[in-house]
Amino acid sequence: MAENERTREREREPPTQNSYELVVQGDRAFAERQRLGQVVLRLEECPQTQTRQGLLRTYMSPPLQQNTPLRHWAVFTHEVRTKSGKHRHQGGLVIYVISGKGYSVVDGERVDWEKGDLVLLPLRKDGVEHQHFNSDPAEPALWIAFIHFPLREYVASEMTQIEVATDYLGS
Repeated sequence: MAENERTREREREPPTQNSYELVVQGDRAFAERQRLGQVVLRLEECPQTQTRQGLLRTYMSPPLQQNTPLRHWAVFTHEVRTKSGKHRHQGGLVIYVISGKGYSVVDGERVDWEKGDLVLLPLRKDGVEHQHFNSDPAEPALWIAFIHFPLREYVASEMTQIEVATDYLGS
């Protein structure tokens, strides 16, 4: 009986990069993030930064973090000492007030909020102009915001800064 000679390949050559293979790679990366991605984002790993909009602590932001299971969300706190900057974007923002009290001016209308309230910025084609104010100078107001980036992209959101935050010293 004749012997057949076989050659084994230890590793396959990687597939040629094309649109299909990129989708497969993206699916694998997504599955890996779901399995091993960072689940707890620690306070000390997310420093506060004074921005044009105010004193923010960014926990998640699609341009910044790529290793979380929910990487398409932006989550940040905003400490409002006096007033935030004023800006306009298409909305779709969820804000939960952690402490303090204040109000927001949304398209010229004042809406009051306090600890425990949920503030919803509506989605509007031409954007929603808004600014946030602290009502108690003895205690800063603190809230956390959630933005779903695919929704933001779907409505072609664009942020336009109209006025900078009171405490912003940048140029």
